[in-house]
Amino acid sequence: MTPDPQHDTFDYLIVGGGSAGCVLAARLSENPAVTVALLEAGGDGRDLAIRLPAGVVAMLPARPFKYNNWAFETVPQPGLLGRCGYQPRGKALGGSSAINAMLYARGHRSDYDDWAAAGAAGWSHAEVLPFFMRSEHNQRGPNEWRGVGGPLHVADQVSPHPVTQAFIEACAQQGIAPNPDYNGQEQEGAYRFQVTQFHDPARRGQRCSAAAAFVHPVLQRPNLTLLTRTHATRVLFEGRRAVGVQARQRGRHISLRARREVVLCAGALQSPQLLLLSGVGPPDELQRHGIPLVHRLPGVGQNLQDHLDLTLSYRSSRTDLFGIGFGAAWQQWQGWRQWRRDGSGLLSSPSAEGGAFWRSDAQQPRPDLQLHFCIGIVDDHARKLHWGYGFSCHVCVLRPHARGRVGLRSADPLAAPLIDPAFLSDARDLHLLSRGAQQMREILLRSPLQPWRGAPLYDEQLQGEVAWEQLIRSRADTIYHPVGTCRMGADEGAVVDAQLRVHGLQGLRVADASIMPTLIGGNTNAPSIMIGERAAAWLQAGA
Repeated sequence: MTPDPQHDTFDYLIVGGGSAGCVLAARLSENPAVTVALLEAGGDGRDLAIRLPAGVVAMLPARPFKYNNWAFETVPQPGLLGRCGYQPRGKALGGSSAINAMLYARGHRSDYDDWAAAGAAGWSHAEVLPFFMRSEHNQRGPNEWRGVGGPLHVADQVSPHPVTQAFIEACAQQGIAPNPDYNGQEQEGAYRFQVTQFHDPARRGQRCSAAAAFVHPVLQRPNLTLLTRTHATRVLFEGRRAVGVQARQRGRHISLRARREVVLCAGALQSPQLLLLSGVGPPDELQRHGIPLVHRLPGVGQNLQDHLDLTLSYRSSRTDLFGIGFGAAWQQWQGWRQWRRDGSGLLSSPSAEGGAFWRSDAQQPRPDLQLHFCIGIVDDHARKLHWGYGFSCHVCVLRPHARGRVGLRSADPLAAPLIDPAFLSDARDLHLLSRGAQQMREILLRSPLQPWRGAPLYDEQLQGEVAWEQLIRSRADTIYHPVGTCRMGADEGAVVDAQLRVHGLQGLRVADASIMPTLIGGNTNAPSIMIGERAAAWLQAGA
């Protein structure tokens, strides 16, 4: 639909075209009797760097692809020796599903049961599983855990590297058994990731972002309006009812109206920022920036949780891995030609090909650590590049105890949010990450990886707990899973109820990873898509 945003009024305004926002726009616009506008601050999510899986290596550090990446930074983190953490987030239709490693993981079933037990009615694993399956078109076919026929292609990797199988065998030697379906009945084990990648012949090997899955195929609908390069700056209220949104679109100010609801899908960092800019949040935070109070809601921006991650890398004399050098340039050119021909080859790889969920000790009731194994050297989010070849492995604590916050740096709606994950502010996180890192190194030193393993990238002196903890403080950072800042619940600190309606206001919901009460045990893109499906079902039903 060709928009006239200066005058248009819609039934639903969806702010943020990320993983949940794309789902919501597609599902709501299935009804031709309602009108939907989707606002996205970035572009349309179709460019080559997004469609090419290996493009993640270029987009993650944001140079030269800053237009696809917000590239936020945290405030200095005392737990990380005063370093500022890096927070890449997708700035394009598809959100972070446009720049991530495409890894499809739902989390542990108990995570959702925990939400339900804490009062989030409708969010148990049994209740959310149908919404995971509704989205999914899994290459492996249907069973009681997998869906087919949905918009989101979930595929086995096209050209997995042999070193990834060696990693799985090394895990087995360490007591972590292979598990080919970590999204199935049992999560624990080592595996090759399934990925959000097209598996039909015409698009085989291309990234299947939330935009490519849900929105691009339905843009011809006359009741769906897509507004890209449109940065929402404030929710408009009449009394306690949200009635629209103000935004900046290509240098001009516009106002859009909503007959039914405004839904914020801007993510765990920007949904709370937009609420604060709109006068909804803790009064002291708003007063500090001269923003008039519309509604006191002290939980806005609180409860930030993220997966802190440590990476170890090894150089390799093998030239079949990802690398940088003259030979690597020729290898990548050949890989480009192969990917263009049939969607296979090195550049079809998500880089993070293998992983493992495991328990730090036998007394744990569920996995509390996760590995991501990469077929190249990864250092400082690919912002530090190294000549030659190698492999890397990440380890993170799945359910950290630290709680941070998102606030405002200023009242300027175009400024980056203030992000404070409070990494390692709880000593239990440091102890568990140290234990996981030491176990990870034992895996990487196992015999199956010996043909690829050379010297460590950094010659750290890692003898004793103090040395490991110092390494973590000096090198660890996010693995890109911020959640929790518009927490779902019924208590004083909650922001939304179990149907994602903002407490104390009308016509306003939040539907993205910010509503998670606690961080799930795994990657967060698939759960964000599920949240979009869950919200759409309630809105379609008039709930």
